[in-house]
Amino acid sequence: MKKISFLGLLFALSCALGAQEILTAGRYLEMVSERYSSIRTYVARISIQSGGTQMYGTIYAMMPNFLRIDFTSPAEQVVFYNGESLMIYLPAERAILNQAVNQSGGANIATAKGLNLLRRNYIPAFVVGPNPVPIESGSSEMVIKLRLARRSPSEGFKEIIIDINPESKLIRRIVGTTITDAVVRFDFSGVSLNGGIPERYFQFEAPPATNMYNNFLLKGND
Repeated sequence: MKKISFLGLLFALSCALGAQEILTAGRYLEMVSERYSSIRTYVARISIQSGGTQMYGTIYAMMPNFLRIDFTSPAEQVVFYNGESLMIYLPAERAILNQAVNQSGGANIATAKGLNLLRRNYIPAFVVGPNPVPIESGSSEMVIKLRLARRSPSEGFKEIIIDINPESKLIRRIVGTTITDAVVRFDFSGVSLNGGIPERYFQFEAPPATNMYNNFLLKGND
């Protein structure tokens, strides 16, 4: 009896230790956030698809607050964020849309702060499990897929799917579904980390005779 009890105890202990190694979706999202906390600068090709609109460009980010996207399609369009304001330059209209941004909510997703906000405002779950799966049907590219469901109806996206490279723990694709069931997809490729980006690159100067439209999204810092 003592021998059986001892073996039973060892079995129970091994099960308990094994359970501690189970990777939850929340823990995996935390690991991705930790990965991004080590990044100083980030450069990648970006593709944005919204409805029938497709946009292409290069994204530059200097943590924690500087971000710029130079688009090749639409040509010469620029998105610029400096931690205090968001600006969108529309060359065809010779216009800049400028929005003051509350710093407490201004983090983008490609930062540890942005990912921490997602962890706070969304409930993560694996789409199919913690093992890599094809990014899409028929693809040889493997990713970890996370589904984020909003905790509050006030969030703009009711669901976000994040595809993560299992080796680098970098975000490869984000697909967000809005409350009106519109789908927006961001793809990131050709990522380069911690290279040199001069800070002056994030000082955008508009061409002459450009019209400025302030607070096009919100009133002030609301």
